[in-house]
Amino acid sequence: MNIQFDQIPNLSLIACYGPKTQEISSIVYSSQEVVEGSVFFCVSGEHTDGHFYIEEAIERGASAIVGSDLPLLEKYAEKHGALTFSVVEDSRIALAYTSLLFFKGAQDQLIKVGVTGTNGKTTTATYVYNLFNLIGIPCGFLGTTGIYNSSGKITYKKSTPTTPISSDIHRVFSDLVAVGDQAASMEVSSIALDQKRVEGIVFDVAIHTNISEEHMEYHKEFSHYLTSKLQLFTQAKTAVINIDDQGMSKEILDVVDYEHLTYSRHTDSGAHLIWTNCESHGDGMAFDLHYNGQVYPIKVPIFGDYNVANLVAAIGAALLSNASIDQILSAVSRMPQVEGRFQVIPGPEDRKIIIDYAHTPVALDLVLQEVKKLPHNRLIAMIMGVGIRDLAKMPKMAKSAEGKADLVVVSVDHPGYMEPESVIEEVLKGFSLPYKQEVLTAPTRREGVLAALKESGPNDIILLSGGCINGAQIIKGENIPHSDEEIIEGYFLQQN
Repeated sequence: MNIQFDQIPNLSLIACYGPKTQEISSIVYSSQEVVEGSVFFCVSGEHTDGHFYIEEAIERGASAIVGSDLPLLEKYAEKHGALTFSVVEDSRIALAYTSLLFFKGAQDQLIKVGVTGTNGKTTTATYVYNLFNLIGIPCGFLGTTGIYNSSGKITYKKSTPTTPISSDIHRVFSDLVAVGDQAASMEVSSIALDQKRVEGIVFDVAIHTNISEEHMEYHKEFSHYLTSKLQLFTQAKTAVINIDDQGMSKEILDVVDYEHLTYSRHTDSGAHLIWTNCESHGDGMAFDLHYNGQVYPIKVPIFGDYNVANLVAAIGAALLSNASIDQILSAVSRMPQVEGRFQVIPGPEDRKIIIDYAHTPVALDLVLQEVKKLPHNRLIAMIMGVGIRDLAKMPKMAKSAEGKADLVVVSVDHPGYMEPESVIEEVLKGFSLPYKQEVLTAPTRREGVLAALKESGPNDIILLSGGCINGAQIIKGENIPHSDEEIIEGYFLQQN
């Protein structure tokens, strides 16, 4: 594509050296992905700075370099007169708007639903994805569990655990349009918002699930976390807001001056969507949905009161996307399970293994409450410390689990560069002494899963909380493949 670098819409250009126009083959932010004709963006990360890799990008054949270090780019421009060097205020914002142009505004051909919240982002975004496809709106998905088009999961190297970097988002949007999809459901994390990964995207629907303290290793202050999440609602056309959440709903309502739907579990809340009479059954949940003065009985093959809330949020997104309530009601009974979100795997002798991504104290408390409602003999819960997150949160995970299971296995997700034993020690600090239940420890997630399974007996529930990012554990900078399902299957095969 031919790009005129001094004419990119919404791009704040400080200086442009060399040819103003170049034929561009690709947009990249990793020097290792540069090919002949690429434009390389010098994006700063937690551990490095793209400006360090300009030389490598040029050697690999980049036609243009975009960065924020004026003296450095000016120096390179003097040596490489045939290349374009664009100096911008913010390389991430430049990447976003250049990607919009390069992928020919593919986003404009999609209904875009963005979901933010501390807990429930993946589940809610997946419910939107499933619901839209079931009611005849071909939809893709971008989130923690991977990248999907309306036909299913596609092979895609993700740049981040949750919300991809802007150029990857627009590449996915372009791919979705190419196969005929009409919508995209995506998780939008606070970090993604702060790092301008969704800059320039106007969401047709923004969904708020809840907020509690999280990602303090990045944000440092809760106020920054909140402000980052609120950004989503300043770039949306409509919104779905959980007014039961005291942490953020009022702030969102102060921001939105457009059409929105509120949802709540309380009949006196005045919300547009209210659910009541929530009951757990062996094959899912039953509840009543109140909307526009009518009450609709619903049965769905999902588990957990909090997942009913997530489903109601997805219903709100469908309504704001012009689906009828009748279309929605005909589809919800066919909603599939969400990978790693109260995912129930039947085991021998009436065991139930439940995989749930709960990785915050609030989420862990909620999933334990719901698990205990299911018939069982003993409850064995694996809880996780996370080496790449704020260690101050780790004792709170123990407090959330304390006294709620017959046995707790403490293990580690994504130790990163931390020693697993150090992470486990931080979790253990949250338990009372003496322990209110038996506690075992395991230095890896694999060993933790096996320990929980070995302790189980007939009619037991084994809750495996926490989980992988993109099917892997992050250990010393490497993504090590991991699958709870494969470990479970292998374990019980050996027992036969």
